[in-house]
Amino acid sequence: MEVAKELRTEFMTQASEQLKAQGSKDYFLTSGDKVRFFFEEGVFDSKGDFLVPKEKSLNKIGHALHALEPVFKNLTHSLKVQEIAQKLDLKEPVIVQSMYIFKQPQIGGEVAPHQDASFLYTEPLGRVIGFWIALEDATEENSCLWFIPGSHTAGITRRMLRAPKGEYPLLKFVGKQPDYRDDQFIPVPVKKGGLILIHGEVVHKSARNTSNKSRHVYTFHLMESQDSQWSEENWLQPTPELPFPFLYS
Repeated sequence: MEVAKELRTEFMTQASEQLKAQGSKDYFLTSGDKVRFFFEEGVFDSKGDFLVPKEKSLNKIGHALHALEPVFKNLTHSLKVQEIAQKLDLKEPVIVQSMYIFKQPQIGGEVAPHQDASFLYTEPLGRVIGFWIALEDATEENSCLWFIPGSHTAGITRRMLRAPKGEYPLLKFVGKQPDYRDDQFIPVPVKKGGLILIHGEVVHKSARNTSNKSRHVYTFHLMESQDSQWSEENWLQPTPELPFPFLYS
């Protein structure tokens, strides 16, 4: 991993901080067809030098591992994944993004309550599903996922939009997210090798990892492309170099 100092983008998971950190940069916005590195908060000094070992600094790597790295490409297109997609009655699923998430010990950042469809919007809704594969045990101790049961039935109230070319800020939120109570969420721990399927509208979150154990995950999102439209206002867009690849190909 060699990342120039000016490209060392901290991935701040709180929505307002995310806009401040990335709204003025295109490193994030142009990562859909590349493999790029995003860092935890507080891992650089004022000069952009690492305060922690490189391998302990990363928040995630994204967003085209499924297309550009053979190990992840083979896993994403594996027969197991295809069989699950078929059981979900997905006719023409395409892969829109992929990420390796580290959730570093002691510094792994909080992910605030959100719905994936706020960022990966389709018409009609209900066309996006996340595959979340635990590469280590995900427990309450090292910050497993938490969900609000039944929340996938209520639609979405907020979206993150990409600005038209030449306009600033590059990203903005429209709509208002409800205030969720902590007692609405249930934890969903999963063993290493386990899979969680995430409906695009289900509300979920994860806490800051204050434990001494990491929580590595490989995750990717599928969209049912049959009779669906991917929003041109989404931050993530297919490119001529990498159209969204079909899962079954």
